[in-house]
Amino acid sequence: MAAESDDDADLLRAHVAGDPHAFARLYDRWDQPCFRFIRRLLGPAQADAAEDLHQETWIAVSRGAAGFDPARAGFRTWLFTIARRKVLDHFRRQKVVPLGVGDDDAAMMVPDPGPSPAWQVETRELAQSIVGAVDALPLEQRGALVMFTQGGLSLEEIAQATGVAVETAKSRLRYARARLRAALSGVAHV
Repeated sequence: MAAESDDDADLLRAHVAGDPHAFARLYDRWDQPCFRFIRRLLGPAQADAAEDLHQETWIAVSRGAAGFDPARAGFRTWLFTIARRKVLDHFRRQKVVPLGVGDDDAAMMVPDPGPSPAWQVETRELAQSIVGAVDALPLEQRGALVMFTQGGLSLEEIAQATGVAVETAKSRLRYARARLRAALSGVAHV
């Protein structure tokens, strides 16, 4: 991953220097992970804001590119930090408490290649249970979990992105996992 981070930093520097293709390559590489991160942080009740916040994130990346310092954080960490701040700003503007459980359309879109309709229903219910359990996590725990599982960030990168100590990031991840285990303990295993 170090080569990829160096490559990302190089692309960002090329963008600052005026290369019209560098930003597009960077965007193509990180578009989907960034969008999924924002979508998961928002949860189902605020899902309609994901596109706008995703766009705001990339505008901030473009505008702030000259200030990016690869010695302080890798590009991925920097990107997820910007995305996280955009989501938190959105919650503040909306006066939304970012906790909640609800049905998630994404759970209904989980591909089910199972051999029987019963297996498909059970799988869909399990996915809905998992999505609901993740959405019910407190925002900081949910953020740490999503950064780790979907963003591939290390504990150090999560700590940098959230502005906390590594031990705090580790605790948030541990508590998130414990809450998920507790929430899903009664769910049938597929």
